[in-house]
Amino acid sequence: MSHLLLAGGGHSHALLLRQWAMRPSTRPAVEAITLVSALPTSLYSGLIPACLSGAVAPEACALDLWGLCRAAAVNFVQARVTGLDTANRQLSLKGDRPPLAYEWLSLNLGAEVRAPKRAGCLPIKPLEPVLAVLAALPLGAAVRVVGSGPAAVEVSLALAARGFAVSLSGDPERTFWQAFRGALNAAGVVLDPSLMRGHVELELHCTGSWGPSWLAQSGLALDGRGRVLTGADLRSVNDSAVFASGDCGVIDGQPRPSSGVWAVRAAPVLAANLQRVVSRRPLRRWRPQPHALQLLGDGRGRAWALWAGRQVGPSRRIWRWKQHLDQRFMAMLLPPQMGSDQPMACSGCAAKLPDGPLRGALKQLAGGQLLPAEDAAATGDDWLQSVDGFPALLADPWLNGRLTALHASSDLWACGASLRHGQALVTLPRCSEAVQQELLTQTLAGVQSVMPLIGGHTLQALEASDPRKPLAKQLSLGLVVNGQLPGGQMSWGKGPLRPGDALLLSRPIGTGVLFAAAQAGLAEPHWLTAALEVMQQSQAPLVELLAAHGCSACTDVTGFGLLGHLNEMLDASTGVDVQLQADQVPSLAGSMELLEAGVASTLAPSNAVALARWPELLGTRARLLIDPQTCGPLLAAVPEQQAGPCLAAMRSAAFAQAALIGTVQSQGPL
Repeated sequence: MSHLLLAGGGHSHALLLRQWAMRPSTRPAVEAITLVSALPTSLYSGLIPACLSGAVAPEACALDLWGLCRAAAVNFVQARVTGLDTANRQLSLKGDRPPLAYEWLSLNLGAEVRAPKRAGCLPIKPLEPVLAVLAALPLGAAVRVVGSGPAAVEVSLALAARGFAVSLSGDPERTFWQAFRGALNAAGVVLDPSLMRGHVELELHCTGSWGPSWLAQSGLALDGRGRVLTGADLRSVNDSAVFASGDCGVIDGQPRPSSGVWAVRAAPVLAANLQRVVSRRPLRRWRPQPHALQLLGDGRGRAWALWAGRQVGPSRRIWRWKQHLDQRFMAMLLPPQMGSDQPMACSGCAAKLPDGPLRGALKQLAGGQLLPAEDAAATGDDWLQSVDGFPALLADPWLNGRLTALHASSDLWACGASLRHGQALVTLPRCSEAVQQELLTQTLAGVQSVMPLIGGHTLQALEASDPRKPLAKQLSLGLVVNGQLPGGQMSWGKGPLRPGDALLLSRPIGTGVLFAAAQAGLAEPHWLTAALEVMQQSQAPLVELLAAHGCSACTDVTGFGLLGHLNEMLDASTGVDVQLQADQVPSLAGSMELLEAGVASTLAPSNAVALARWPELLGTRARLLIDPQTCGPLLAAVPEQQAGPCLAAMRSAAFAQAALIGTVQSQGPL
């Protein structure tokens, strides 16, 4: 199969993505490229000390892998790698995801630091858990750093500059420590070779790096520290389909310490050889420099320059030089903007037909009298059915399958039914059969993480695949979902609403503008990650909860936005108005900022017709309420006296941002 898999978002892979985005002609001639990373961002190693000292926010040293993948037309899969089966050419992922198949694999996963498994003890890598713990510690808290090399010294100086009480444990007789003893003492770092003296809030281990532990079972040849042994062409010495660069790989016979410098220097050779191996051309050889320049900061605006055992500094001039290099590297890896004057059509539920032509067609078919439609149709005494689907929202077929299944199921949950099973209609891009099989496997596995499948159908797109878009982003998925009402329970519809009802919203909105911004490269990765966490939460537990609190009407908020679906509830009612508390509607992180900046989903202008019923709503808040939603919340009406207990129960059921957004009143005189 023509699939190149990039495992890890280290510096080498980040530079690859930038090159492919800027010069598409250098991209390997494969049908699909996929990057797998545990996070949508990767921390730039040069800024980590400044981040630890508090001088730089974590967001300022994060490379946007998601955005780089978008710009390079590369599929992005956010998942943690747990294993490698080289015999079957499959990469295993954490959770219930199926393995990813590949023809060629490039590893750029960084390295691990080993630390004792006890409370309050962490390795310095991965850094994200360390930053979370440090953010929760009060200034002055006791922190012990364990290690004897440059990393331990720099981390100690950075944490001392931040205001922690730092002790450094290791080998005080090492030459490296001796050279920095004066600076460590001046910073207030206590040099203590013992690990047993005094209580500390956090113990950080900077004790050397190792390759990811799962590599030991991969069958790849490794060095003594678990790193992949490669030739000078960066290809594994015993598996010609696997490349490795950065801290997880090392050229056989050329040992070197871990450093981001080598990952950066290896990137051009890796880029050339991935292109060459696909086209069956001879590979380039890399001759890495024997030494790497290291700029070590003291956390207080000075730095040393280290080279081949010699050092210069500390000085503020070297610190400014280091800042210049770091800022230049970060600026170089900013994802390119799309550069189009025309907004790209949105995917997900924002790709649905606008309200006008939909209602017009249905009204014409109904002979001019259009009755309010429910979210799901009855197919038997206690069975309900619905259908939903859309073009892929994400370039991750498994996650797209899961989100589509959750979105389609919300029609059943809005009617009080429990999901039983479904059938799928998948339209795949035109590509090789092996790649189509992989896309279909991942997509259906994502659906099956939500519901059993009892059948389906597949199609191929009529036109050729678009090389400007990731291949996984070019499929579409539709689902027929079947649900059943609990014994003896009547389903509720969109109405009628009753005077005295309270309107509860199960979770925040804003997915339409967030993913419209993502297509244009305007959304922060942490906004999208937070939104996907909300979207992946099943709302099935709300069915029984709402029934227990007397729910009499409900709908799910999807493509027509909150106001469009609230208007449908009002259309199904008579003699009532809604006192809407628009300022109480919760929004997803980043959505209000984007709306304020003028970003909008391509369906939002059509949804604005719903505002005619709400002339008092203006500005950014109004734009939020017409934003089309994928995997949106449930909007439920419960008796006023049940609103408080129901809201508390929803929040206890992990819907922490559930909110009371309005009340139903008798319609006043005209």
